[in-house]
Amino acid sequence: MPKHPSKDLSIIVPVYMGEKFLEELVGRIDREINKLQKTYEIILINDGSPDNSAELIKSICQQNKAVKGLLLSRNFGQHYAIHAGLKQASGKWITVMDCDLQNRPEEISRLYQKAQEGYKIVLAQRLIRKDTFFKKISSKIFYAVLSYMTDSKQDASIGNFGMYHYQVIEAILSMKDHLRYFPTMVQWVGFSKTKIPVAHSSRNEGKSPYTLDKLLSLAADNIIAFSNKPLRLVVKFGLLISLASTLVALYYLYKFFMGQIIVLGYASLIISVWFLSGIIIFTLGISGIYIGKVFEKIKERPLYIIDEKINCHDHI
Repeated sequence: MPKHPSKDLSIIVPVYMGEKFLEELVGRIDREINKLQKTYEIILINDGSPDNSAELIKSICQQNKAVKGLLLSRNFGQHYAIHAGLKQASGKWITVMDCDLQNRPEEISRLYQKAQEGYKIVLAQRLIRKDTFFKKISSKIFYAVLSYMTDSKQDASIGNFGMYHYQVIEAILSMKDHLRYFPTMVQWVGFSKTKIPVAHSSRNEGKSPYTLDKLLSLAADNIIAFSNKPLRLVVKFGLLISLASTLVALYYLYKFFMGQIIVLGYASLIISVWFLSGIIIFTLGISGIYIGKVFEKIKERPLYIIDEKINCHDHI
């Protein structure tokens, strides 16, 4: 991000299977921001979409110079595409939204007006989600697990859609995490924030790219990226087994001294197996915490690779 933004608003849109939505999306964004009479840019990031999204982005950029296009070399994932768009943004205020029209462009002005009250983050809250029953349930489970495993408060009614001050985006871009999840990073950086209820549209074409398998994979990635709680749970589990082994040891010692165990070596074998199993799990947990921290530091592969830029002028 530049130290002195050159535009009022940047609209970041990661694109995957967006061929049927893009022209309408860009038209509605244009009309909405023109009402605000603000300078703006729309950044469309093609995340290796297998449909004709890349060619459509090129065509839109040729017709509308306010639109910038980033074509990634392959599918890296929604939140990496968002990161690529954020690095190209030059607006004082940045909006992140999906390409499938479920995030309504008509809500951008409401988010912007709320931000002018002194907030640096204004989140769009979908009180009534127009999603399938499976999507609603899987989303609630995803956020519940993520909240518990990362010891943070995650809200299933809030996604990427929102209005963010460029200082917030600078802070997010400064984070060196290889695994990236935009809503969690927004929560982590802090700053003054609020949320407003917004209308949520149903998906009229196609289906969400987030299958159950992808949601589980996303949850696992975020738990690893933002918390070592799984490792701490392993340590606790090891301690519980050690405690249980002590109780079992006392039980078998009692049976031994009462003459109820006549097989020589049986008591010592059982005690050793239980106790040492607990100690091994405990030790692996402690080692895992340190290995996990080192592992986070040594990954230096690029987050994404840009194949082509359209209407972009590098400022970083």
